[in-house]
Amino acid sequence: MEKYTIGERVFEKYISSQEIEKIVSNLAEKINKDYEGKEIIFVVVLNGAFMFASDLMKKIRLNAKITFVKLASYENDSSTGVVKQLIGLNENLKDKEVVVVEDIVDTGASMRMLRNQLLALEPKSLEIATLMFKPGHFKENYPVKYRGMEIEDPFIIGYGFDLNGYARNLPDIYQLCE
Repeated sequence: MEKYTIGERVFEKYISSQEIEKIVSNLAEKINKDYEGKEIIFVVVLNGAFMFASDLMKKIRLNAKITFVKLASYENDSSTGVVKQLIGLNENLKDKEVVVVEDIVDTGASMRMLRNQLLALEPKSLEIATLMFKPGHFKENYPVKYRGMEIEDPFIIGYGFDLNGYARNLPDIYQLCE
């Protein structure tokens, strides 16, 4: 399917499921190499990162745990600038190797809040793995070590990305047509 419609908005295919699989495989290989011989805890940000995290975890060859948090800062197709934590963390992170798994890092505000909360739990290390990164929108100064793909302005849906909860189930990623 080359186009997808939600209400009056039309989206066109932007990244195929085959390209996504290559991106995820590359990220998994980097993480596997960097954490070889170590135990790691993945903290997955719901809802958007669930598909990315699922595919990533299938390619991780480490002694690993996974846990989830839920944040929200988007309404419709733009960030509100206000971050709400909806589901909290239930894993002890003290002295652990931690990688946060996020679907997209845009301005970085949500990740800053989560990162600060996780750092207060005294992990041994804390890194971020994001499928998509928007360098032109990023307003923070913390590192985002594992970046799947850098994009600029397109609003995207599919593969976990949504518009008001719709389209997360699509295997490809679509961008909003202008």
